[in-house]
Amino acid sequence: MGKIADEIERRLTAALAPALLVITDDSDDHSGHAGHRGDGGESHFSVEITSAAFAGEARVARQRRVYAALGDLVAPDRIHALSIKARAPGEG
Repeated sequence: MGKIADEIERRLTAALAPALLVITDDSDDHSGHAGHRGDGGESHFSVEITSAAFAGEARVARQRRVYAALGDLVAPDRIHALSIKARAPGEG
């Protein structure tokens, strides 16, 4: 993983203590599109996260928690696009 992916992992782990965390750098799939950087990617990510912190929360509230944990990483010059699949334990 690259530096930004490592930082995503560190911040989400600290904030949400996930049982499952999968971070995928999708940057190569967006070559030539807005926000893509030709300097090694790390502009577009997918995150799959399962955390007890999400129990009883709606999808939007879960996404807000992820964005809050990532803070300044979610900026056009860092993470241009982020796809989030956030679940509580036991959810499919």
